[in-house]
Amino acid sequence: MDSLDLARWQFGITTVYHFLFVPLTIGLAPIVAVLQTAWYRTQDERWLRMTKFFGKLFLINFAMGIVTGLVQEFQFGMNWSEYSRFVGDVFGAPLAMEALLAFFLESTFLGLWIFGWDRLSPRVHLATIWIVALGVNASAYFILAANSFMQHPVGVRYNPETRRAELTSIVDVLTNSTNLTAFPHVLTASLMTGGTFVLGIAGWWTVKLVRAGRSDEADAYRPALRVGVVVLVLGGVGVLATGDAQAKTLFDQQPLKMASAEALCGTEDGAPFSLFAIGDLSNECDVRSIGIPKVTSYLAQGDFNATVHGVNDLQKEYSDLFGPGDYRPLLVVTYWNFRLMMGFAVLSAALALAALWLTRKGRAPGSPWFSRLCLAAIPAPFLANTAGWIFTEMGRQPWVVAPNLTGDTAVRMKTASGVSPIVNTPTVITSLVVFTLLYGILALVWFGLLRRYAGHGAPPVPTPVGSGDGEGDDKDEPLQFAY
Repeated sequence: MDSLDLARWQFGITTVYHFLFVPLTIGLAPIVAVLQTAWYRTQDERWLRMTKFFGKLFLINFAMGIVTGLVQEFQFGMNWSEYSRFVGDVFGAPLAMEALLAFFLESTFLGLWIFGWDRLSPRVHLATIWIVALGVNASAYFILAANSFMQHPVGVRYNPETRRAELTSIVDVLTNSTNLTAFPHVLTASLMTGGTFVLGIAGWWTVKLVRAGRSDEADAYRPALRVGVVVLVLGGVGVLATGDAQAKTLFDQQPLKMASAEALCGTEDGAPFSLFAIGDLSNECDVRSIGIPKVTSYLAQGDFNATVHGVNDLQKEYSDLFGPGDYRPLLVVTYWNFRLMMGFAVLSAALALAALWLTRKGRAPGSPWFSRLCLAAIPAPFLANTAGWIFTEMGRQPWVVAPNLTGDTAVRMKTASGVSPIVNTPTVITSLVVFTLLYGILALVWFGLLRRYAGHGAPPVPTPVGSGDGEGDDKDEPLQFAY
């Protein structure tokens, strides 16, 4: 393996690992805000317990996301200096906006939320967690705007004298059609992740307490369980709708990626959606698929009889446009990750359906199989998000900046051209090993902390100091807690 392969492995490992925390942070922040809002409106102790319980898990995940995200920035200068030189003026703009605006917003108000329980009025304190949720989503939007530029460059022109891409419109970059479909899909997938996480933990605790004959204690988890169900269902419906919109965009902007996702070797009218492919899944693309007739054509253009171009025909078109070369992504990786993404999401859907049935008419689930399903489903959306991210990035290859097939194709760069020319193989091996070991340790710490605090359950609510029976308390006055 040369420095290019090693640099790609390093970036892939660190990116996939960092993305474990991102969807949970995006999905869990508004859920914690909803839990606290319910407590503010009802003053029901159960809502406060769930707010503090899942708020602590949110903080653990948020902190780990910050630590792992910092490494991403350094890699652009270390391993991908040619890429940074080529698109730094454009790519750096949304990342700078994310750091200066969104991250500053979320980190500042998260600090106020953490330390403001007994210092801010309940109304102001509630506002801080909602601002955190807004900041988290804004951060995701700016980062996805940068990534969407790599998928579909807009708002830019190529300067042949400097051989660099130059920004012409930051508005076009931020309103990139790729981003306008990618962000809602990531957001709804994150809501599925947060909903599954909350439902899985609350459901597991409910079953455990019910089977131990402690139904009164199990009732404390019911609010979080129901919120988790609602968020998971809404997120699941949103994933279907936004996924359809994103697929149509990708068929137009990156047809080779989507043809590879379906192992569609030749151009077809009424192309089927492949359920399982056999044969040669190498880039030679000679396969036989078992599929649902005409569905891929509908996903591509909203027409069951539409023509969808195949991998082999698109490879010839790309060669005519951009010169001789292999422009096909790794078919086996693209094809199977696309299916793993959808398959793992089904497990979360199964948990939602089971929870809806078992909690109907105020019931508390006590079935052992539901407890096992709760634990099994928690990793599912993380794996689905990971598979989706691998599909997105590997399907773009061999480009680090894919050409805009619907506009100016001059702004483009192959991955092999973006690697740092002065970084040698031993250097990248060293950093790859160090980062992998470090991230492995952080993974154990993250899992251990989540398991520890989730396993302890929601602690009882502290007694308010001087609150008496609570009568006459003003909601806008700071609520003092004795710990």
